[in-house]
Amino acid sequence: MKHPDITTYVNDSYYDYRGELWTLWNKNEFIPKLDFNHDKISTSKQNVLRGIHGDNKAWKLVTCPYGEVYFIIVDNNPNSPHYKKWEWTMLSDRNKKSILTPPGIGIGFLVMSEIALFHYKWAYEGSYPDVEDQFTLRWNDPNLGITWPVNDPILSLRDQTAPLL
Repeated sequence: MKHPDITTYVNDSYYDYRGELWTLWNKNEFIPKLDFNHDKISTSKQNVLRGIHGDNKAWKLVTCPYGEVYFIIVDNNPNSPHYKKWEWTMLSDRNKKSILTPPGIGIGFLVMSEIALFHYKWAYEGSYPDVEDQFTLRWNDPNLGITWPVNDPILSLRDQTAPLL
């Protein structure tokens, strides 16, 4: 990733005749040192587009441990020189990448495989920044100009009706 506050990790794995075992997080290897509060997992089918959601208090470490997703990052901090700029990468069980994003960053993804499992690891102070504390950016906002590999994704009502910037 090019954004200076976003870190990409490639997770270690061990493979033998039984399958594969890989590490998603080891507190001694991650900088900054974060106190992760809880994890969430979503499962989605092909062409589902989730997000672009974020908040101004949580760090998120995200991984796709099964399947493949087209992963989008958008800087939503008006004080940042990267404001409204976006980046993309593929996350999958094959490349074993995890992305660490700071507060103020919106993330979203489009499922490219038949099914994908997406893992969120959250670090924040205070209460969980649930929907009422989050921002939503319109997936097809012309002010962002994000290039998606599909034109008609499967969307939640929240993502369909998000305001334009």
